[in-house]
Amino acid sequence: MNETSNALLGPAEIRDLAGRLGVRPTKTLGQNFLHDGGTVRKIVRIAGLKPGERVVEVGPGLGSLTLGLVEAGASLVAIEIDRLLAGQIAETVRARFPDADFEVVLSDALDVTTLPGAPPTALVANLPYNVAVPVLLTMLERFGSLERVLVMVQAEVADRIAAVPGSKIYGIPSVKAAWYASARRAGTIGRNVFWPAPNVDSALVYLERREPPSTTAPRERVFKVVDAAFAQRRKTLRAALSGLFGSGVAAEAALRAAGVDPGARGETLVVEQFARIAEQLPNVSDPQVTPVTRTSDNVEGDE
Repeated sequence: MNETSNALLGPAEIRDLAGRLGVRPTKTLGQNFLHDGGTVRKIVRIAGLKPGERVVEVGPGLGSLTLGLVEAGASLVAIEIDRLLAGQIAETVRARFPDADFEVVLSDALDVTTLPGAPPTALVANLPYNVAVPVLLTMLERFGSLERVLVMVQAEVADRIAAVPGSKIYGIPSVKAAWYASARRAGTIGRNVFWPAPNVDSALVYLERREPPSTTAPRERVFKVVDAAFAQRRKTLRAALSGLFGSGVAAEAALRAAGVDPGARGETLVVEQFARIAEQLPNVSDPQVTPVTRTSDNVEGDE
């Protein structure tokens, strides 16, 4: 990890820049600043970007990964929640890549519904640990132009996103991500490439967009079934979905109509089966789906 370039930020530059700005990384925003050029280029290489491709980055921070993406020729839009960092990132990019096609949006990524310029086809980001899954799912939902995603997240979260049915860690993030894309773990990132070093391991997860399941049920209704199925994952689906369908008898009838064993548990089902179950819900105005939480990886009840 000794690959360096004047174009990228090293450990001393990261600390100097943070010091001049008076920035102290906070757990509230999940800030751990990447400072290793070799790791940055590894991420960019795995992302497989094409020169001129429109890319969105969430949480650029001081700009380590941002500079790597610009260096690779990306047309980049970065979403940054911190006003001070948003102002500085533009200056950092201009100083090192004066001709870069780059702009920054000052916003919480969970609030962004539109982006300037051409629709992005790739998302590449070091996501804050505390909101990684909500941000990932929100971006996939709102920006259908995204064909590929490569995000760095907590290793445990990467494993959950990429988990397959039948595994102990397969749950809400796994199924909801599968609605939009295929997912696989794409590498491990050491702790010593961050400042400050996190207390957990990091990993890359790569997602490739695919068509959602063919179903008459809207996504919101399918996700409501998923939430209910994993709310108490040790229960059978008949028991777990009884509240959603009004009774255990009604839940069992719906499951059988969907071709699903009422005695099965949520961790054994693929997303297409959840969609078939959702088709059995009464065709009435759907209650609101529980909003995406901003303070966790949306894995409550997923133990």
